[in-house]
Amino acid sequence: MARPVNEKCWQCSQLSVEAARELHGDAGDGCWNEKTCHRKRSHYRNRADSNQKRKSQYVSIKAERKTSIRSKIEATPKVQPVALLYLYREARKDAHLHAISIAIWQGDSKLEEIPATHCLGMTNTQVRQYLQTVLQDLHQRYNIKTFEPEIRYDPSFCPIQPCPLKLL
Repeated sequence: MARPVNEKCWQCSQLSVEAARELHGDAGDGCWNEKTCHRKRSHYRNRADSNQKRKSQYVSIKAERKTSIRSKIEATPKVQPVALLYLYREARKDAHLHAISIAIWQGDSKLEEIPATHCLGMTNTQVRQYLQTVLQDLHQRYNIKTFEPEIRYDPSFCPIQPCPLKLL
C-alpha cells in the first residue's frame, strides 16, 4: 500500500524555495532539511504527472499481455478423437445398467454421437459384445482403440423416448 501524503510537505511544495525556507527553516518551525526537502518538494509537485505516466505505461503493458495471451490461446494443439461412454445406471455397485450412449469428440467439437440404447433384457456378455462392435467400428473410422473413463448418469436422465422408467 502506498505511503500516505504528508499534508505539510505537500503544502510546502506549492511554495517557492525561499518562502519554504523562511516558513519551515530555522526562523520558522524548523522542519526544513537541505538534504531531503528539495527532493520531496519535487516529488509532491510532479506526483500527479508521474502517477499518470506510470498508469499509462501499466495499461499499455497490460494490453500487450492480453494480445500475446490471445495469440497463444488461438494456437490449439491437434488432438486425437476420443470416445466418451455414457452409462445410465444408479450409483450402487450392484445396480443394473439401464442404457448406454457414446459420443466421439475431437477437442471442442462433437464429431459423432451414437444414440442411447436401452440395455433392458441384455446380459453382461451381450453389452460387452455391443461395446466391442462399436469400438471396432470407431477404430476403423477414427483410430480409437479404447473408451475414455466412463461417465455415469442417473437413469432418470435417460434420453430415450419412451423410457420404461418414465412410464412408471
